Amino acid sequence: QREAAELRRGHRKPRSPHGWGLLEALWLLAFYEPVVTESHLRRKNLEFIFIRFSAWEFAGCDKLWAGLVTTLCHHVRQHFGALPLSVFHVLGTRPRFASGFSQREWVLKKGTCLRLWGLLLVLAAGIAILLVALLVPGIKDHHALKVVGSAVASLSGSSLVLGALSILKNFLISEKKKIERLTNSEKFAGQLGFMSKIRDEVEVLVDYLAFMEVFERRRLRVVLEITSLDLCYPEKVAGVFNAMATLLSDANAPFIFLLAVDPSVIVPCLEQTGCMKGLADNGYAYLNRAVTLPFSIPEMGARSRLRSVEAAIQTREDLMYRIIAGNVAKTRGGGCAAALPAPPGWKEVDSRAVAWIHEAFRCLHDGSDILSRYLPENGANVRRIVNTIPITLRLLLHRAGTIAGTITGTGAVLSPRSAAAWVVLADRWPCRLSWTLQCLEDSGQSAATPTPDPAGKSLWSIFREHAGELSALRQPLGKVLSLDADPELFQAFLARDFPFGAAEARQLLPVTVNLDHSIRQQMGLLRALARL
Repeated sequence: QREAAELRRGHRKPRSPHGWGLLEALWLLAFYEPVVTESHLRRKNLEFIFIRFSAWEFAGCDKLWAGLVTTLCHHVRQHFGALPLSVFHVLGTRPRFASGFSQREWVLKKGTCLRLWGLLLVLAAGIAILLVALLVPGIKDHHALKVVGSAVASLSGSSLVLGALSILKNFLISEKKKIERLTNSEKFAGQLGFMSKIRDEVEVLVDYLAFMEVFERRRLRVVLEITSLDLCYPEKVAGVFNAMATLLSDANAPFIFLLAVDPSVIVPCLEQTGCMKGLADNGYAYLNRAVTLPFSIPEMGARSRLRSVEAAIQTREDLMYRIIAGNVAKTRGGGCAAALPAPPGWKEVDSRAVAWIHEAFRCLHDGSDILSRYLPENGANVRRIVNTIPITLRLLLHRAGTIAGTITGTGAVLSPRSAAAWVVLADRWPCRLSWTLQCLEDSGQSAATPTPDPAGKSLWSIFREHAGELSALRQPLGKVLSLDADPELFQAFLARDFPFGAAEARQLLPVTVNLDHSIRQQMGLLRALARL
């Protein structure tokens, strides 16, 4: 729409440096200087060059910020082509602003043209003198004329050859390779002027983008999406922020950084480095100065959560979710809580497990099921749940042997929906669930003669009974408690929607793979020390 609006205003059609446009771009690069006019500044049509930078991919290098710069150079070179950028390194000039209201966007480089014509004339004169000295009878014996002709032709020709070799060198050796060669140098730690060289490469890139803006007749913006920064070491995190500050130091730089991070992880990393000096060791104050447009993603709605679940399930190609789940939905008309019949033999356990897995996924993806309301908003946690459910259900069937339906101590059938709910419980509230399971285990071990838990005793009643003891251990368990989601949702989950009993918990605990058992060990040690 913006392109069409620009054409209606009388502006010329945009162009690209590909195909025939490449020849035009090379001609303008060599002989013309771009001019930023008033009409160019009024252009509304934009082209965004999106570059995704995953910090985790470069976490192993000494300088993570160098990876950011090399990624930027590589994608810009790939977008416009290697040849125009190589010619710009040798012949290109940064656009200058027009004086007055002139609408001329290209001005002839008189100095370049005069030098080129001078070299060509001198080269032609040298070749002519050399040919005359070699071919004209009577002058062949004059060695001085041959020497003069050869020298003139060689000097003028060598200038042209050197220019061509410079273009070829920049064509073969990209900016990314130059920076990587500097960082791989053994003298990298003490190399003087290293940052100056990096800065020069970035300035050339900025000037080239400004040139291409005038050539393409549109505004250009390079958008760098920085992700996975919260998986790197603190020093690497601070280095990326320094690189962003370097790239944005030019007021006219066409860069936009989208920094997708978790502040609760990034702030402690920044506070551990030396970049906090002068800011009272406050990482949030540093972020407020570095980020010019904060955008905190709001709470995810029910529809967005279901989309996140669907996207995570679609990555499980081994389960062929769409086909099999559709067939299961057609052949079965029961609800999510119904149990599946027992397979006749062990060979059918695997196919039965696939049916169980899809039954659990259907419950997760069903917007009318209460289980979908407890799904996390973080996409990484959703993927963890989706990846854990198949393992949990297969282990549950394996432990049951040839019996597909697992009978609990109360006589109820443990359904795929219940197993999926248990996985969600372990992922959302690992600390509170571990505490409840540890109290359940200790209650059986402390008795002189261990007896099964009463049928009516639920996990919520066990947690409520020992909640005061957990409150007393808030300080040593502070980091583990921070992993839990909303405590009110935990109460609603166990007390109302999924009232797991003690017998069900003991049956599901051996197949629970997404719960860190070291948390329970730490809790058991703290409880033992408190009772000494």
